[in-house]
Amino acid sequence: MSRLSRARAILFAALFLIDIASPASAGRPNVLLLYADDWRHDTLGCAGDPLVLTPTLDRLAAEGVRFTDARVTTSICGVSRASLLTGQWMSRHGCTAFGPFRTPWGQTLPGVLREAGYHVGHVGKWHNGRFPARHYDFGRTYKNRHYLRLADGETIHVTDRNENDAIDFLNTRPADKPFFLTIAFFAPHAEDGHTDQYLYQPETAHLYERQAVPVSPIATPGAFENLPPFLQSERNYGRLRWHWRFDTPEKYQRYAKAYLRLVTGVDAACGRILKRLDELGLADDTLVIFTTDNGYFLGERELADKWYPYEQSIRVPLIVRDPRATRRGVTVDEFVLNVDLAPTILSAAGLDVPAGMQGRSFETLYLDRQAADPWDRAPWRTEFFYEHGTIRDRWSIPSSQAVVRKDAKYIEWPEFEYAELYDLTADPLEQRNLVDAAGHADLREELRLRLERLRQGAR
Repeated sequence: MSRLSRARAILFAALFLIDIASPASAGRPNVLLLYADDWRHDTLGCAGDPLVLTPTLDRLAAEGVRFTDARVTTSICGVSRASLLTGQWMSRHGCTAFGPFRTPWGQTLPGVLREAGYHVGHVGKWHNGRFPARHYDFGRTYKNRHYLRLADGETIHVTDRNENDAIDFLNTRPADKPFFLTIAFFAPHAEDGHTDQYLYQPETAHLYERQAVPVSPIATPGAFENLPPFLQSERNYGRLRWHWRFDTPEKYQRYAKAYLRLVTGVDAACGRILKRLDELGLADDTLVIFTTDNGYFLGERELADKWYPYEQSIRVPLIVRDPRATRRGVTVDEFVLNVDLAPTILSAAGLDVPAGMQGRSFETLYLDRQAADPWDRAPWRTEFFYEHGTIRDRWSIPSSQAVVRKDAKYIEWPEFEYAELYDLTADPLEQRNLVDAAGHADLREELRLRLERLRQGAR
């Protein structure tokens, strides 16, 4: 063999080895996104909840990093999911409720990953118009019911269906491609039209039977009366659903326990999915993220559900287990937003982040390395813009906008020309509106102007 032929053979062999290298060895981790619905930031054992059983997610936090102050930019299912997929605020992606977003698919998180060679899947809840099956390699969607009827006439709990479909994806994925899978659990979202609201799996029925779920100190008539007058209307969806679920002590215990049973059911499903990941030898090559689409009122202010820019509604859990990280079991208390997830995942995959994405990769908050991008080296955010559109009419769910800082929050309700200002250091439960209080005029004006700038910047 000539020297030139030998060199060509060596080069061909090297290229062949590169081609069959594992996705992780090529710097392209798999991504598994465990995405629950209506799950509060503090409903985790590792977050200090003394009652809830979440051993899988507690273990995931011990093996990774837990973000203690993760937030959403809009607290409602459809908009929050659009923000996750696009890395954009509602003002830019254009989804104001449950419809499609206007961001081109090629500039979304799954779109960029698939174009780069990822095997992309979605199972469970899809809340952005018609599911775009042509853009996914694997897609099974369903929502709004805790029990689903299968083709053979049998029924299955939605969490079990989520688990089965996720494992099917893992078992059938092409082994020579990295994957991105979103498991969009419907639980612990209530089945709003059902008398029982939270229909848990039979195997969780015994949980929490002999225990009392703690009641929030602001689940009181006084806290309700501290709300803006228009939120005290019985036409308000949050108030209406409070009557469905929590308006007596007995009802509160019944439904709060049912909610926790759904939570524990999702945790168990996550455990079995992660076990399958281990059995397939993929755990060390997979970035695992657990988070949710919004927070939840469990009777605080005599409200239920989400939507409004108060802490229980806009804070969410976020746990990241990254195979590149050297630190385990740590917490980070910076403001990390749902719009940051897409840039973070794309950065982990070594891919360019589309210019239209407004979020920011938070890798540098937990990885022991210096950021290469000057933007990533900039100081982390100390405030963010929250927005929510009107749903149905201003009495049902009014629009709201807010600027949120660690120590203060300023809220505007445009349809009622009403504002709120809270000192979150002295009043973390947001019970004393200081917007007209003496001595706070300068802060009110500062935040009012800052809100306007952030509103313009979100477009």
